[in-house]
Amino acid sequence: MNGNAIYERVILKLSGESFAPAGERGISMEGVSGISREIVSAKEQGCQIGVVIGGGNILRGSQFKAANTSITEATAHYMGMLATVINGLALQDALESLGCETRLMSAIKMDGVCEPYIRRRADQHLRKGRVIILAAGTGGPFVTTDTAAALRSLELGADILMKATRVDGVYSDDPEKNPHAILYSELDYQTVIKKNLRVMDSTAIAHCMERDMPVMVFNFQKTGNIVKAISGQKVGTVIRGGSHEPIAAN
Repeated sequence: MNGNAIYERVILKLSGESFAPAGERGISMEGVSGISREIVSAKEQGCQIGVVIGGGNILRGSQFKAANTSITEATAHYMGMLATVINGLALQDALESLGCETRLMSAIKMDGVCEPYIRRRADQHLRKGRVIILAAGTGGPFVTTDTAAALRSLELGADILMKATRVDGVYSDDPEKNPHAILYSELDYQTVIKKNLRVMDSTAIAHCMERDMPVMVFNFQKTGNIVKAISGQKVGTVIRGGSHEPIAAN
């Protein structure tokens, strides 16, 4: 492994909102291009990167449940999975415009636009230096893309799961509502569960805790943060196994 990366393989979880204009829905290609440049810079550090992508900027399955429509919850979840493929297509073109070899893989078969997700094939793409974009969640309803990211991290033998967010890491409370909220630099899974910290959904946390998959939560909007995270610099919050007191950021 060449470059400054300390991780050989990572799964990067991007929310759909990271693709949208601030406070809006849809896709901002300026934003997608910015994320793509960060991913390419990180890849150049010698790291294999798989990206799991959400679709909340286009559609969330839960919005139909809240509206009490005639669309069943399972159907709404499938609609949300298709939204992640739309985001994946945008990210793929943005990456390839920068000369980055990329493969879009979907957990739902749609041969006309992307490859089916097959673990061994995904592993080979990573070994060949391609960035893989993993869309459509797990392919089944009632499962979040956070859980999909946790499962793909374990399936593909990632060294760490990195969750890119709009805030600097994991806080003791909502920093937008509580100016005294504490930003943690390190946590263990038990503390995340006990304090009900909003990192990922409980199923995703359970999978990572069971298999001791470390999770890093950081702000993707700060230029260079993905490269810093890949290079082992202190960025955001790291969640690991074991049991220790939470460590607040300086």
